[in-house]
Amino acid sequence: MKLKDSHHLIIKNVSRFIELTDLEKHRFISLLKEITIKKKNFLLLEGDVAKYEYFITNGCLKTYTLDEDGTQHISMFGIEGYWTTDMASFISREPSRFFVEALEDTELLAISRPNYDLLFKEIPKFERFYRILYQRSLMSYIQRSNHGISLTAEERYLRFKEKHPQIIKRIKQKDLAAYIGVTPEFMSMIKKKIKKKSKT
Repeated sequence: MKLKDSHHLIIKNVSRFIELTDLEKHRFISLLKEITIKKKNFLLLEGDVAKYEYFITNGCLKTYTLDEDGTQHISMFGIEGYWTTDMASFISREPSRFFVEALEDTELLAISRPNYDLLFKEIPKFERFYRILYQRSLMSYIQRSNHGISLTAEERYLRFKEKHPQIIKRIKQKDLAAYIGVTPEFMSMIKKKIKKKSKT
């Protein structure tokens, strides 16, 4: 099997934490499904069970919940090199609370739950890879929760801008505001305030 650019990207991601033989690389790739989703379409809807875990090879996604008023609360963005799904739903097979929507036309490599279990059986070292992946995801979630309590909206914005400059260029202000936890109008005020500070 000849590896595509998207395959090289996911192998590079996995190889940060585990070393694979050529045979293991090809077996891993054989368990993945290529998926393309158009802008504004959904990978996952609230109430559905997450059947796949996704690796983004091109494009941009957002993961969010809706409150009773229909207001979006964005928990994460994902671009090339990111993994995404509702992990709780994927593992437990229970309905998801989240929406995962494409902000751009997006290409992904997806592993189904049956193939995920088969991967662990055939190449046990992948358990280490996913354990590290989930640990990092949990640490990021805890840090984000702490920042929501301890930092001002301006500080949260500046941290996000510093940590994810490649994402901030690709998302709309209303989505950035929904991630920071403010209205688009307040987000605009924050940016104007920061711009004014930089000139003094």
